[in-house]
Amino acid sequence: MTPPTIDELAVLGIECRGHHGVFDFERREGQTFVVDLVLGLDTAPAAASDDLHDTVDYGSLVATVKKSVETEPVDLIETLAQRIAGVCLTDPRVEWARVTVHKPDAPIEATFRDVTLTITRRREG
Repeated sequence: MTPPTIDELAVLGIECRGHHGVFDFERREGQTFVVDLVLGLDTAPAAASDDLHDTVDYGSLVATVKKSVETEPVDLIETLAQRIAGVCLTDPRVEWARVTVHKPDAPIEATFRDVTLTITRRREG
């Protein structure tokens, strides 16, 4: 039997407003976070059936990811990225998730364009 093909589905630039950070003003005022998702999954069943039920509904996924960013503040983007990866891996068709969290307004005393953290998590088992 041939192993399933792992394709990549990407949703980039998901803008969210969150209250994450170690400083009180970050928690109080909030700031923009931008999330990029890349998911590893086999899209052949959906291509064959042309049925949304046979693939990841990225519209619903984005809404769930956005909600996970906009609720329950955490100190670190590492924790936030892990939370988002967990959301992505709840769909059993997703073999792995690569999550990038952008924090363009991070409180840094220098001119910079962006702070990002990218993690990749695989389905356990």
